[in-house]
Amino acid sequence: MTPRETRDKEASRRVLVVDDEADIRELLDMTLARMGLAADCAGTLAEARQQLEQGHYTLCLTDMRLPDGEGLDLVRLIADRHPHLPVAVITAHGSLENAVCALKAGAFDYLSKPVSLDQLRALVRSAVDLPAGGEAMAPTKVLLGDSAALSQARSLIDRVARSQAPIHVTGESGCGKELAARLIHEKGTRVGKPFVAVNCGAIPEALVESEFFGYRKGAFTGADTERDGFFQAANGGTLFLDEVADLPLGMQVKLLRVIQEKRVRKVGATSEEPVDVRIVSATHQDLKALVDQGRFRQDLFYRLNVIEIRMPSLRECREDIPLLAKNIVARLAGEAGIEPPEIAADALVAMGDYPFPGNVRELENCLERAMALLSGTSITREDLQLNPPCHVMDAPSPGQLPLQEYLDQAERQAILEALQKTRYNRTAAARLLGVTFRSLRYRMERLGLKD
Repeated sequence: MTPRETRDKEASRRVLVVDDEADIRELLDMTLARMGLAADCAGTLAEARQQLEQGHYTLCLTDMRLPDGEGLDLVRLIADRHPHLPVAVITAHGSLENAVCALKAGAFDYLSKPVSLDQLRALVRSAVDLPAGGEAMAPTKVLLGDSAALSQARSLIDRVARSQAPIHVTGESGCGKELAARLIHEKGTRVGKPFVAVNCGAIPEALVESEFFGYRKGAFTGADTERDGFFQAANGGTLFLDEVADLPLGMQVKLLRVIQEKRVRKVGATSEEPVDVRIVSATHQDLKALVDQGRFRQDLFYRLNVIEIRMPSLRECREDIPLLAKNIVARLAGEAGIEPPEIAADALVAMGDYPFPGNVRELENCLERAMALLSGTSITREDLQLNPPCHVMDAPSPGQLPLQEYLDQAERQAILEALQKTRYNRTAAARLLGVTFRSLRYRMERLGLKD
């Protein structure tokens, strides 16, 4: 590399530091210098604006409180005039509301005072790895569809991927919430780092803390070795909390602290360790309604729901069904090592008319079944076996059946109603019925109810 190329590279890796405290500016300047980055410092909002007009920066670090304005003003200015420049805010200790406001205004991430140098270095490493001009590596996952609803979701995913703000993905079961989370990860700065997906409703309550935070050897009976949790496994990357509404209230308190402090304590440990994790959560339930019912903490709701992405149901994207179906058939055929069969016109019409309560997941299962049972060269309406969604039977009146049959039919109806209300999420249905997941599974097997 020539001396000129070296100077150009150094000039393109400059950080703008905005803080009215000289010692904070000096600390940040020294830390950045050790990381091979040059810093330009400003003590006021006016100085920062002038620096932005005169120079090119890789990152901006700004305090929330400045003598002539607020750090939020600078965040909004950068989002408007320099959309490809990541800006991180430094907030007072415990000022969660300010941090959330900054993230919603377009901040890349935030740091709390007193500034942790480990967290600062992790933030800077993430920010300077941002592709120039907003360009990202081509994602391995693709959100197919040209409908207005899907195009809107895809556009929002592209916009939020570059920040570190917590994302909450909503939508019915089977509509692609995990796919959205993976796209956010692959289009952002953490691509190439771990992506850990966790189904919060599938973890027994007694094991939630140890699964999330890990444990030390001897912390409890059976803890023969030290083990990392989900947060340690996702360190540097993204932690996807699927069905986050199913977390017990006690765990919600601990999760909130980890998100705020960016530190975890293993079960049985006496000290905390730093973690650098981006949180993406999802649920098919209405979190705001659960907050009103006292089943989900309001402070955690506002911390997770900084940016919300709603994934549309397949019923809202019927025009995308032919494209999705052909893509699914091609993928399934490739996995089986066969030529993909054609999809007959009557099959496409049948899929367009069907409500698909299970969304894309149900569409995929339907096509996989059709290909497995296919006798001809193309998939027809009959191969799809699209029966209308089942309806719950009217309950019999007492005395019409023997007692045991009456009780079994009433229990069957209650389970079916709960499953339909929860979009066939058995964990949520068990909670709605007031029984354990294991009990619900046993009752379904006894009554002959299939998944």
